[in-house]
Amino acid sequence: MNLKKLFCLFVLFLQFSCNSQPQKINGLSFVASRDSIREQHILPVLKVHSNYVALMPYSYIRNIAYPKIEFNTNREWFGETENGLLQYAKEFQKVGVKLMIKPHIWLRRGGFTGNLKPTTEENWKVLEDSYRAYMLTYAKAAADLNAEILCIGTELQAFVLNRPKFWAQLIIDIRKIYAGKLTYAANWDEYKRLSFWSQLDFIGIDAYFPLSDEKSPTVAALEKGWQPHKTEIMGIQKKFNKPVLFTEFGYRSIHYNAKKPWEFNRMQGNVNLQAQANGWQAIH
Repeated sequence: MNLKKLFCLFVLFLQFSCNSQPQKINGLSFVASRDSIREQHILPVLKVHSNYVALMPYSYIRNIAYPKIEFNTNREWFGETENGLLQYAKEFQKVGVKLMIKPHIWLRRGGFTGNLKPTTEENWKVLEDSYRAYMLTYAKAAADLNAEILCIGTELQAFVLNRPKFWAQLIIDIRKIYAGKLTYAANWDEYKRLSFWSQLDFIGIDAYFPLSDEKSPTVAALEKGWQPHKTEIMGIQKKFNKPVLFTEFGYRSIHYNAKKPWEFNRMQGNVNLQAQANGWQAIH
C-alpha cells in the first residue's frame, strides 16, 4: 500500500451557534494505491482514532492547451477510479469510518491546479463540460455510498474566480443527485475571495498557512503565527455563518516546516521530528 501523504481534517465551529454540538470530524486523507485495500490498510487509520477518511478519485489533464479532464481510465491506479473508490469506501464503512469524497485533478505536465485558466472561450467550455461530467459521476457515487461529505473541488482558484456562474449552477446540479453535505477545498490564500460559500455546508480550507520562519519553531511560536490567520478565518465564518472544515493540513518532519508548509518537494534541512510534533500540537 503506497500512502504518499496523510493530512488531518476537522471542523472548527468558530462562533457558530447550533442546537447541539455535532461530532468532531477527525479524519485522514487516504491516498489511493494500485490495488484494492484490506483490513491491514485500515487498521492504521483506526489506531489514530480517525472517524473519517477523505477518499480521492483522481482525474488528469494531458495538456493544459486543451484542458479536457479524463477520469476512470486504465492509465490510473485502481484506487483513483470509481471502482476503487467504491471498494475503499465500503471497506471503511464496515468498521464505522465515515467518508468525504474529495476528487482531485492532476496536471500531467506539472503545474499548480490553482493556475488552471484557459485562454479561449472554446477551451473554457472543454474544461467546464468535462469537469461537470467528472463531478456528477462522483456525486452519484457519493449518493450511492451515502457518503457524509462531498468536496466539489480542490485548489482551483483561477477556475472558480473566473467562472462563478458555472460553479453556482454546478452546485445546484450536484444537489439534485447528492443529499449529503458539500464543501470545497480552497487553498489557504484563496478562501477569502470565493463567493459560493453560502451555497455549501462547510467553508473548506487547505490550511497550509505560513506560520514561522524559524528552523524549529516552538508550539508558542506557531500559536502566535496562527493568530492573524485565525482572525481572518473567523471573519469569513461570521460573514457566511457556516462551520469551517480544514480539508487538508500537514507539517513535514524537517527544519523550517512551518515556513511554507505547502512545499512538499522541498528538502531544506535535516529530519526534525519535534518540529512536526509542534505543528500538530499548535493546530489542535
